[in-house]
Amino acid sequence: MIKVLIADDQALVRGGFRVLIDSEPDMTVVGEASDGATAAELARTTGPDVILMDVQMPGVDGIEGIRRVVADPALAGVRILILTTFDEDEYAIAGLRVGASGFLLKNTEPEQLLHGIRVVAGGEELLSPGLTRRLIARMTIPSTAINHDVFAQLTTREREVVALAAQGLSNEEITRELVISPATTKTHISRALTKLDARDRAQLVALAYRHRLIEPS
Repeated sequence: MIKVLIADDQALVRGGFRVLIDSEPDMTVVGEASDGATAAELARTTGPDVILMDVQMPGVDGIEGIRRVVADPALAGVRILILTTFDEDEYAIAGLRVGASGFLLKNTEPEQLLHGIRVVAGGEELLSPGLTRRLIARMTIPSTAINHDVFAQLTTREREVVALAAQGLSNEEITRELVISPATTKTHISRALTKLDARDRAQLVALAYRHRLIEPS
């Protein structure tokens, strides 16, 4: 059962998400919050797997809410999916920088939202690969600040897997591309996360772009 916490300042929006999520046999809503501070507090008591976090909320906004969740060692396993009505890169970039695992607009189809929750909860792939790839590409750093040694501890195969993930490929697609087993793909991703001290796949991909494991298109 995937436990979901909803953070949005509009009660109607929270109610709509709750009905949608609770209608799924493998999901349940464990709490609702109207700002980032309450979301972080509720996360400690409800133990969600995924937080749906609105960005613009009064008082403590979603970005600060994400920062508080990520900074709490007790919430290390919580994944955060940014939800916003604003299709602007800055919100997604800010969220990814502080630890969000994905980005989705509120006007997405219900099926896509539910799929996104499952994806983030499983930690297997990024949401909206094209959008996320474009946003992370904007997070690259100047060539003078590139640290090519970042990936020195990875094996050749692990570097290949991380590079493909950074291009937006899912685990299934990486498995087909490299002609390896699904279990092997997951193992390579897991080892890369551990070696690079990355919280999740989003941070792993961000590192690949920031330190030029691959070049952003």
